[in-house]
Amino acid sequence: MKDIIVIGGGWAGCAAAISAKKAGATVTLLERTDLLLGLGNVGGLTRNNGRYTAAEESILLGGRELFEITDRLSRHKNVDFPGHKHASIYDVNFIESAVRRKLQEMEIDILFYTTAKNVEKENQKIKSLILDDGNKITGDCFIETTGSTGPMNNCHKYGNGCAMCILRCPTFGGRVSITEKCGIKDVMGKRNDGTYGSFSGSVKINKETLSKELQERLNREGVVIIPLSSEEKNLEKLNIKICQHYALDAFSENIILLDTGHAKLMAPFYPIEKLRKIKGFEDAKFEDPYSGGVANSIRHLSIAPRENTMKVKEIENLFVAGEKSGFHIGHTEAIVTGYLAGHNSVRKALEMPLIELPNSLAIGDFISFSNQKMYEKDGDKLKFTFAGSVYFERMKAANLYSIDHKKLRSRVEKTGFLNMYDKKLC
Repeated sequence: MKDIIVIGGGWAGCAAAISAKKAGATVTLLERTDLLLGLGNVGGLTRNNGRYTAAEESILLGGRELFEITDRLSRHKNVDFPGHKHASIYDVNFIESAVRRKLQEMEIDILFYTTAKNVEKENQKIKSLILDDGNKITGDCFIETTGSTGPMNNCHKYGNGCAMCILRCPTFGGRVSITEKCGIKDVMGKRNDGTYGSFSGSVKINKETLSKELQERLNREGVVIIPLSSEEKNLEKLNIKICQHYALDAFSENIILLDTGHAKLMAPFYPIEKLRKIKGFEDAKFEDPYSGGVANSIRHLSIAPRENTMKVKEIENLFVAGEKSGFHIGHTEAIVTGYLAGHNSVRKALEMPLIELPNSLAIGDFISFSNQKMYEKDGDKLKFTFAGSVYFERMKAANLYSIDHKKLRSRVEKTGFLNMYDKKLC
């Protein structure tokens, strides 16, 4: 039996843990807070645009568990809003407990309130992690999914201050980069003006603080679009947010709300005094981040150089997934990279050849394309997601975008990787 240690319990870490467990390893997941999923607790959006394709490919590869949960907990399905088709919106209030139960049922050991602070390394191989309480944990392979947000001083340095978001750095401490502790220099993303990092792209409003009419529309339709007056429009804010697939004029000309159980406002922040002047928002109150009137979390500050197998370059037994693995955006992107990292970590521990998904799959193409482009000129200003912007355009041009299940099954079957993640390796 091989021991796999996953560092970080967001969507990527949970997917990696599940995948490694299914491959036959003993899995321990370290999470610095008291909740799994991190930003997944305030996100809620899946299956929009090319994310539908990626989700179905992952399910066909055997990486189905987390998509089954998001599908089951979706408050709305097949929702369209500007620039996006057939979205599903899961309930952020119930998602974490459902994912936690799944990992516990699979006998994945979860250590909450635990931060990996440093590493012990021999040559180019990690021997153990040093935890915040001074104890050490050993493993055959390690998977870092710590994300790219925080600690607090980064949100002060590159943003508008600590916005008091769901990551709760003041309480649980900030993110620690294990790749940098291994002596590997991380890459930082930039905005168009050259400033490091990007603001998270949405804020969460307590739905009950909206007018009854808005609440009823959200509950019924899943999305509400409210046109803004000319003086309320702000095109400049489109350039600062991480979600370039939402950087459309429609997102500055309208207020766009999605029903995630709360009301997801598609803007990085919105001054509360301006928001409350709009009909239906007179009593509006932010749920996350608490400072959503002036700030949001800053992301893409810690990306590890990696191979298309998700293994970190120059370190033999360290893998990455999620935002730690590229200028990626979204839950789907985190999940699909996590499943591959988890599976390959067990293969590495068993000295088996690592899997690189081919470019005939959208997931494989996404992983390799984003890895290549981020090192090209101005590549640190790009953002990669199945849902829009530069990668979704590539998906469509390459005929990789599809919602046809038969076509997608045939595509995966041709690779020879159908149900790959279901196979026990040890």
